[in-house]
Amino acid sequence: MSWLAELWNHPVIQHKLPTATLETLEMVGLASLLTLLLGLPLGLLLVSTARGGLTANATVNRVVGFVANIVRSLPFLILMISVIPFTRLVVGTSLGWQAAVVPLTIGAIPFYARLVETAVRDVSPGKVEAARVIGATRRGIVVQVLVREALPALVASFTVTVIALVGYSAMAGVIGGGGLGALAISYGYQRFDSVVMIACVVVIVVIVAVVQAVGDLVARRLDHR
Repeated sequence: MSWLAELWNHPVIQHKLPTATLETLEMVGLASLLTLLLGLPLGLLLVSTARGGLTANATVNRVVGFVANIVRSLPFLILMISVIPFTRLVVGTSLGWQAAVVPLTIGAIPFYARLVETAVRDVSPGKVEAARVIGATRRGIVVQVLVREALPALVASFTVTVIALVGYSAMAGVIGGGGLGALAISYGYQRFDSVVMIACVVVIVVIVAVVQAVGDLVARRLDHR
């Protein structure tokens, strides 16, 4: 109980942990939304332009796939540092949770796009052919067949992406990105305060557990097999 009392009465935890938690939720939430809006179309483009796809185009597929692979291969810390000029151009600063959203989104888009590609490829080709026979447009096939049939897998993939973003957001604290990562580094690691470090880890674990539980629930509800 004495350790719990120390944890509860710790001034950093009382005054800074709630703010850091909110910053992490804000940066992960905004980056997740942007990743969904941009990564989903990119993944569908990779599927559609692949050999045998709805709009097969080897050149476009190779170029998009090559760029996605390059971005995915970069360690996130290096990616954050390398896009600092672009971050300043977009946000006006390289510090704070708002600035961290830029590298988080850039790093997550190709990651989620590849997961989308994998999920959509698992849709039965027979359903696509059936839609073609009845005269469905390419857009209709993509939305009503590919996305609809792959929706549970797309939700599961998005859940994995959001959890990865939670981990990336902690690393953003290294270069002043704010959130729980910055708090753990500034007050936990640099000031050798294990109480703050443990508190940050616990909050991150709780966030990941909640995201996973919600993602699993939604995916099960959407799966009508």
